[in-house]
Parts: sequence; structure tokens; C-alpha cells
Amino acid sequence: IKAKALVDHKVAVVGIAPIVNPKVGVKNVSMAQLQKIFLGEITNWQQLGGKNVPIVLVNRAQGSGTRATFEKWVMQGKQPMAAQEQDSTGMVRQIVGSTPGAISYVAFSYIDKTVQGLSVDGVAPTDANVTTNQWRIWSYEHMYTKGQPKGLTKKFLSYVMSPAIQKKLVLKMGYVPMTQMKVVRDANGKVSKQ
Repeated sequence: IKAKALVDHKVAVVGIAPIVNPKVGVKNVSMAQLQKIFLGEITNWQQLGGKNVPIVLVNRAQGSGTRATFEKWVMQGKQPMAAQEQDSTGMVRQIVGSTPGAISYVAFSYIDKTVQGLSVDGVAPTDANVTTNQWRIWSYEHMYTKGQPKGLTKKFLSYVMSPAIQKKLVLKMGYVPMTQMKVVRDANGKVSKQ
């Protein structure tokens, strides 16, 4: 299939947040500090007002959509330092929750009491903040069709975008419904009101 033949259908939004071991003593960082952590320029939580504990990075595997989103909006083209990589989000959460000084990033739906979600620039990682782009680490979830959808495919996409699915199932799965987005963002990061 040639890429030009594909039609993109945005069906949901996923918010992604940095998570830390709850004992690091830090609940908020600036975007610049977050980038410096993953560049290896900030190496101890004490440098950010937390405990005297070395920072332990845990990355998602290359090819992970979560990693691609984090690198695009946080790293902004800079290469993060080499660190252990995990394929599974559940494993990332488990490692961060049990490793002193650990930090990583996950979809909002994976944040639980075993880890601390970090605020960035004083903005909490919430669905409401994603809908206005106050929280900038997010991406669209897509479905693609070969050409304009027809027949059963068109009906299925209509079903996915229906209020019954967007307001209930999409939320239950931990995503932000497209119907709640107050902004749109293009591939270059340009944000405009919906």
C-alpha cells in the first residue's frame, strides 16, 4: 500500500506523563529540567529539591509510540542518554515503582498509587489539561483506511466516533475522546482552536 493512498482518521487522544518513584521527593519539574534529566545533565533528585538519590532512567523501547511522543514534545530532536529500555508499559510502571530514584513516562491510564505522576511547568497531567494543550505531551490515536472509507469500514469508523463509544468506551480505556478536544494540533506542533 502506498502511503498516499491512506486516509488518516483521528479517533482518540492519549496523554503521556513522566512518572517517578514516589520517594524521590519531587512533584513538579520544568520542561527544560525534564529534558535535562533524559539527556543525563541532571543526575540526582537533590538537584531538583528532592532527596539525595541518583536518577535512574527507564525508557520505552525504540519504535514505541509512547517514546516517539515523549521524544517529540519533550526532547525536541535531542537524543536521550542510553538507559534501560522496556517494551511493556506495565513493566515500566513496576520498575519505576520499585526502583529508588527511577523516572520514565507512561500514558495517563497507567498512573496509579505505585508511582508519582510529575507535573510539568506547574501543569498537572490531566485529561482536561490535554484538551486545551496546557499539557503538551500528548498524541492522536489513528485508524487508517485505503482511500475514503466505504461500506462496512465507513460504518465501523462512524461507530468508533459515535457518542456511545467516544463518551464511554474511549474514556474507560484511558483515552481522551476527540469530542472533548478544544484544540487541534498538526504534525509540526501548530495548535489552533477547534
